[in-house]
Amino acid sequence: MPDAVVLAGAAGVLAGALLTLALVFARRFALGARELGSEAEGAEYRTLHVVGLAASALRGGREAPDRVRAAKHLRSLLRAEAVAIVGPDGDVAGDGADGLHDSAVRVAERVRATGRRQVFPRRRTGDLEAVGAPVVVDGVVWGAVVAFDDPVRAPLVRATGEVATWCAAQLALGELEASRTALAEAQLRALRAQISPHFIYNALTAIASFISTDPERARDLVLDFADFTRYSFRRQGEFTTLAEELGSIHSYLALERARFGERLQVRLRVAPEALSTVIPFLSVQPLVENAVRHGLEPGERGGTVTIAAHDDGTHTEITIEDDGIGMDPAAAASLLASEPSASHVGLRNVDTRLRSLYGSGGGLVVETNVGAGTLVRMRVPRSQPLNETGIG
Repeated sequence: MPDAVVLAGAAGVLAGALLTLALVFARRFALGARELGSEAEGAEYRTLHVVGLAASALRGGREAPDRVRAAKHLRSLLRAEAVAIVGPDGDVAGDGADGLHDSAVRVAERVRATGRRQVFPRRRTGDLEAVGAPVVVDGVVWGAVVAFDDPVRAPLVRATGEVATWCAAQLALGELEASRTALAEAQLRALRAQISPHFIYNALTAIASFISTDPERARDLVLDFADFTRYSFRRQGEFTTLAEELGSIHSYLALERARFGERLQVRLRVAPEALSTVIPFLSVQPLVENAVRHGLEPGERGGTVTIAAHDDGTHTEITIEDDGIGMDPAAAASLLASEPSASHVGLRNVDTRLRSLYGSGGGLVVETNVGAGTLVRMRVPRSQPLNETGIG
């Protein structure tokens, strides 16, 4: 009798445990269903995911898109038997049934000739039907998207046309990104060209003057010159950190102080938290050079350059100030609004780069007047997850 009672109790405990587990799994299933959403929402998510994958494959621009990978994703998107992307030279990247190269080229040639979407019925038993749509970039038919199925129905015809239009937009965006990179490289070349033979001559002359009188300082200046040129002509990275740029500025100012002597004073007021701010490469250094070259050098007494930086929560504000000769405010505004002269390429270049990166409100702010010195202000967002520094 006691054994029967124990067994009955154990069975009750087991049944209770199974019921509890069932309720837990049922609750988790219900929560999972809510998290995943409806079937339609799941289909939308999968479509967006595939579109994103295809977009990244096409963003190389017209010259170098990863069309094989893109065709695979587009086939999944169109749910066709096979999909081919035919480029401007008749090169075919496809996914699906084998042996469709010639058919894809033939369809693309017809599409290119007419500039319109075309449907091709099967030519013989066993063939797949096809629909081709032009990929038009900048008003020119770049190539075609060709979808094969058995049979080709109206929804696939419409979808192929929309996909071709979407592909054209991705190729155009890829070219825009490539153009932006090329422009950034050209702007950096212009800034590097600003490092004039005159400055190099002056720096080397200053170093030579200390070789016999102060060999240790001459050695330090040689190292400063090496650090300055190494940073200015580095190849990797469109961005850097404020700390890295200040290191190069330190080398530059050491070389200039060897020439100016006590006539050049430098003040540094940089908050520690601002040092890690990501900034465009060669954006602060040209402003310091501009302050020395155009603000202090023309005056007999020299002066002081003050470099300051602090965070205001969302941005880092960086200012370069000199107490030199200054300039007419209208002339300063004209420098930023027009094509730069050879002597002020750095100021205009930095302003243009900042505006292209951070919008029309992200450019330089210049405060100056004749005899009152010049202050140049720039504000850089603290958060720039897409901008890589190239350091490492």
